Amino acid sequence: MDRTLILDVLLIAAGAIAVAAVARRMGWPAPLLLVLAGLAVSPFVPNVPLNPDLVLFVFLPPLLYSAALDSSYLKLRDVKQAVGMLSIGLVIFTTVVVGLVVHLLLPDLSLAAAFALGAIIAPPDAVAAVAVGRRLGLPRRSLTILIGESLFNDATALTLYRVAIGAAIGGTVSLFQGVGQFLYSAAVGVVIGLALAFVFGWILQRVRDSLVENTVMLLIPFGVYLAAESVHASGVIAVVIVGLYLGNRMYHTGFGTRLVSDAVWRVTAFFLETIVFALIGLQLVPVIKGIAGRSAWQVVGVAAAVFLVTVLARFVWVFVVTYLLRMLRRDFKPDPKVTVILGWAGMRGVVSLAAAFAIPVTMAERDRAMLLFLTFTTVIGTLLVQGMSFPWLIRRLRVSSEQEIYEDRLAEASAQQAALTAGLEKLDEMVEREGGKPDEIQKQVIDQLKEKTWRRSLTAWERLGGGTGQGGSETPSALYRRLRREMMQTEREVFIRLRDERRLDDEVLREVMASLDFEEAILER
Repeated sequence: MDRTLILDVLLIAAGAIAVAAVARRMGWPAPLLLVLAGLAVSPFVPNVPLNPDLVLFVFLPPLLYSAALDSSYLKLRDVKQAVGMLSIGLVIFTTVVVGLVVHLLLPDLSLAAAFALGAIIAPPDAVAAVAVGRRLGLPRRSLTILIGESLFNDATALTLYRVAIGAAIGGTVSLFQGVGQFLYSAAVGVVIGLALAFVFGWILQRVRDSLVENTVMLLIPFGVYLAAESVHASGVIAVVIVGLYLGNRMYHTGFGTRLVSDAVWRVTAFFLETIVFALIGLQLVPVIKGIAGRSAWQVVGVAAAVFLVTVLARFVWVFVVTYLLRMLRRDFKPDPKVTVILGWAGMRGVVSLAAAFAIPVTMAERDRAMLLFLTFTTVIGTLLVQGMSFPWLIRRLRVSSEQEIYEDRLAEASAQQAALTAGLEKLDEMVEREGGKPDEIQKQVIDQLKEKTWRRSLTAWERLGGGTGQGGSETPSALYRRLRREMMQTEREVFIRLRDERRLDDEVLREVMASLDFEEAILER
């Protein structure tokens, strides 16, 4: 392999992580800052072409799988109508509208190629929107809809894209054939996803080794995606189904598996998303070069028109569907503010660019370059225009999840109380079973268990008051956490000093540090 290429990839990764670190420290949306940074340095660095196979077969499967693991199957089921309308209906609607407009503006471009462009830019990427929405307290139902849409819309768009490209390159494809390909891809993707979900669930249930389980889970998204794509089915649907199934069963695994899994997938998603958004910005120069020779005014005008149509198509679809659902279901009372936010959350991402770069070179070079340029300008336009204004819109409309947070804390406190009662009853039962009155040492252990249980329940009730006591004073639990953190920091310093003095082995240091780290993680919770 070319060492220069390896060095370029490492430099891109290092630079992207540095930009993302600054964004996280400043509280800015990292995806948007990464795109801007990529655009800024693109003219000054060697061309880094976006390999579509790298995106679709290396980046996409783990990102989908990580999002599915972190999603709630039960919550997605509650919003399945909205998710279906967006991930299937909106993608088809956007494909048709954009295709017709592009064919009208560029009559030399075949209708099939115009529909291919519509399919390419139809699926939004919710990474940026969800990151902003979570930080600003967007209601959970809205976040669930956005996440659900992003999980499934790629499957619809990529299937439509294959049909349109096939028609543009290989001749005519009838509507019946197109619908048949779409249904086959979706249905077989579901079957493969369900079958492999049960297989991997059975395997993981019997491994019972956190390190082995998580190593297997790292391979699952790639294996599932390849299995589905090898029979021309939807790898996206298959991966999402497996991720949702295993994520729903994660709570039946050991605590070690869950702790390691959370860390592994948080790091994996952060690393891949960081590189992906940086690569989007770095495509500026190669994309611009492809349209050399065309009229600048024509190119800018068509790009602006495609961007506006893409944005408006989402707004029209969201509001029309919301109105129809309200007409059909009397119990459906959507918040108009949330509807506006969902309509504006249409930022496109790297899947669209990867699909554009994957357009076969057998297509006329002039047409292929134009489709790539229009995809790039739409992706960048939605990320910058919608992405930059998304936080302002949420604040302006004063959409908040404060009531949901209060209800969550109340439910947690009630659940903690119920668990506390059951735990104490079990403790009394064990003491009784072990025969009578405990001795002094046993009594101290039992008292410690009871005190720790009561403290956990007390912390949950204190959260209802925002973590402060009367008059804004520090609650007992907050005081305990603050003092215990100070104690642990001093304890760590002692352990490190003893290690440096060669009075404590490094292996022992790692063990005691891990114990303190777990305790601090519990305090942080």
